Amino acid sequence: MSRSLRGIAAFLVVAELAVAPLFAVGSRKAEYVGGTITAITEAAEGLLDTTTEAQLIFTPERGKGPSVVIPYTSITGLEYGQKAGRRVGAAILVNPLLLFSKKRKHFLTISYKDKDAKEQAVVLELGKDIVRTTLTIVETRSGKEIEYQDEEARKAGRGGN
Repeated sequence: MSRSLRGIAAFLVVAELAVAPLFAVGSRKAEYVGGTITAITEAAEGLLDTTTEAQLIFTPERGKGPSVVIPYTSITGLEYGQKAGRRVGAAILVNPLLLFSKKRKHFLTISYKDKDAKEQAVVLELGKDIVRTTLTIVETRSGKEIEYQDEEARKAGRGGN
């Protein structure tokens, strides 16, 4: 391979590795994907706080909107699903075997009533390291059973059971 082609290939690999994290939610964070809260910018990444026993708090990064506080007692429904995609860009540039690996996105939809008793909904993409813990905590504290979109989501949300 010529020197210029190697340079281009190296650049593409570095570019792919640098850009890929920009499109993925951090493994210990959450991202507001959508819902009825218009004050938060879509695709706002932030922290999901499940440490208090009375409420769930999503705090977007600076400038992306206000924190969303959801009392567990106001939750009316929970739904969990996944979306799997192939790592095509990385496979082409780095290793064709990556075509056989999947990148999973984990989505939690929370329906709840706000302080004015209006029905609201928040869709969050959860980072891979907080999925099971978050699902367990939210289900337990809200007293609402999670609806799983399919059997694959049930396995992932329950730890493969």
